[in-house]
Amino acid sequence: MAVVEYRVEDHIAMITLNRPEARNAISPEVAVRLAQAWEQVRDDDNVRAAIVTGTGSAFCAGADLGQMIPLRTGARQPENEWDRRIIDTPGLTSRAILRNFDVEKPVIAAINGHAIAGGMELVQGTDIRVSAPAARFGVQEVKWALFPAGGSTVRLPRQLPYSKAMELLLTGDLISAEEALALGFLNYVVPAEDLMAKSMDIARKIAANGPLAVKAIRQSARACLGRPEEEALRMELTYANPVFDTEDAKEGPRAFMESARQFTEGDR
Repeated sequence: MAVVEYRVEDHIAMITLNRPEARNAISPEVAVRLAQAWEQVRDDDNVRAAIVTGTGSAFCAGADLGQMIPLRTGARQPENEWDRRIIDTPGLTSRAILRNFDVEKPVIAAINGHAIAGGMELVQGTDIRVSAPAARFGVQEVKWALFPAGGSTVRLPRQLPYSKAMELLLTGDLISAEEALALGFLNYVVPAEDLMAKSMDIARKIAANGPLAVKAIRQSARACLGRPEEEALRMELTYANPVFDTEDAKEGPRAFMESARQFTEGDR
């Protein structure tokens, strides 16, 4: 079985981490294949949204401490093609967890279990998050004398209240799915058996919308985040105006009006 599974269904890319025996920890092979999957999402015009999830009891336990970290620190020399690709391709590991890499399409995290360290950082790179109740979240690198270099010191203080973000970063403690939901880090916590159905429902709603509008709205929201309001409003127009010039923008309102007319006539 592939350590990262990839398939497309109804314009939705499904990416599944498949190392359950290692809690889906990111080995060099996982990093390479996950980076490739995100490139496929970006480059495939048939894909309008993506869902990332894991198999087994964990979403992702972060970097494989026996493989990835020793390779990164130089304590282990490259032993195979995956190791060599990590060494020879700067930024590949960051791409795998969506740090400094934009797939340009909405990404939904279907969090089946614990998302820790690099797993938590992968979640931070997604747009919408649905979790099973048993999942726990945190960046524990500080406990191992490591730096959470997958974007956590930048993203967590933006995605959580500052004081809570700093508590997680500096203590390495974990929080429950319920607390993550209350803090606004998650969109939904649903029973484990409903996780994929809820995630697919959201993805299908997105995929049914105008793809050019979806892409531009997402780009604008991410680009304008944290900027002064006046600057952000000017920037927003650079994404909005091209959408109004598309055929989709002309056809969408016409289709809506026709649907509304038929609905009204059906009530008579």
